[in-house]
Amino acid sequence: MGKDDAILNQFKEDQSAAAVVDTGKRMRIGIIGTGWIADAHIKSYLKMPDVDIVAGADLIPGKAKKFFEKWGVENVKCYESHQAMLDDESLKLDAVSVCTYNCQHAEPTIYALNKGINVLLEKPMCVTTEEAVEIMRAEKASGKVLSIGFQPRLDANMQKIKEIVESGVLGKIYYIQTGGGRRRGIPTPYGTTFIDKKTGGIGALGDIGCYSLDMVLNAIGYPKPLTVSGYKSAFFGTDPNYCGYPDDKKAEYAGKFGVDDFAAAFIRLEGGVVLDFRIAWAMNINTPGDTIILGTKGGLRIPSTDCWNGSVGGEMTVYHEVAGLQTETKIPIVKTNGDLFDLKIRTFLDACKNGTPAPVPSSQILYNQAIIDGIVKSANAGHEVKIEIPEI
Repeated sequence: MGKDDAILNQFKEDQSAAAVVDTGKRMRIGIIGTGWIADAHIKSYLKMPDVDIVAGADLIPGKAKKFFEKWGVENVKCYESHQAMLDDESLKLDAVSVCTYNCQHAEPTIYALNKGINVLLEKPMCVTTEEAVEIMRAEKASGKVLSIGFQPRLDANMQKIKEIVESGVLGKIYYIQTGGGRRRGIPTPYGTTFIDKKTGGIGALGDIGCYSLDMVLNAIGYPKPLTVSGYKSAFFGTDPNYCGYPDDKKAEYAGKFGVDDFAAAFIRLEGGVVLDFRIAWAMNINTPGDTIILGTKGGLRIPSTDCWNGSVGGEMTVYHEVAGLQTETKIPIVKTNGDLFDLKIRTFLDACKNGTPAPVPSSQILYNQAIIDGIVKSANAGHEVKIEIPEI
């Protein structure tokens, strides 16, 4: 067996292991924003043997109270602002989940960190680079844990992608193609918060584009983005005849649509890597293509999915050369040990309790956010732009 074969064979093993939960210290948790994504958070928190959910906040009067009643959680104090909740020192909060709409991610996160409270912030990190920088400054000053909600990174197959790259089998990485999306999948079953510019801020870029970027950027060590030439459109979202809108809401939803439903970009990264990216909520094709990572010694093909679901679309393939012959090695699907959302919550809690680094650190997602913001700025300007990231 050759050296490369030995390296590749290790990627076919299920190396997952069950986590051991320390129940010696209980975590007092608050939830900010009680919309649909908060359902996933509370569902996972309720599975954790060391968690007490003690508070929640939502801008809509009575919404937080109904949310906790729905989940059968009692003795929870409810508030109509994150400030009121976080100002209540009697709660003795250890951590909060920020589950607000995109344009309200930064404010409660910064407020919580300034209060000395750990934060699990839902993706996208925020809307602009400037907001991301302010969040990180608050994190740095607080010394608390801030983790961003990128649960696909915890999928065993996603981790294999990083292992393959780091093994050296592909050689020096120089080109990446990535993206994905949905043929018809504008997320309006949850109302208009995703599509209204005032609340969503960004569309497919922030909803699923951030996941696609994280998959490849994490694999190659998150190099700094340098420039971006971006494009975005909203042909489907602004069309009142879009088939995904309810019949009685077509005109309303099309009128409120103020974000991107498709975006594409060419991004230059430090280290001589170029990234060819595209993402869609709606498009007239089944997929914009598989993810491809090209290196000087080999290439990796990652099958696309019908909809971003936190994993890969099938067996991955490594294309490489053995003794002068072109060959292909299949990487079988690996079973992830546990639900991805549960793992997101668990790893965050463990980092808070043990004083260990955040499972998905803001220092990496800052670059993710800067690329997304750069795509928007480039598309609006109509030309390539330099990505500027201020000092933290």
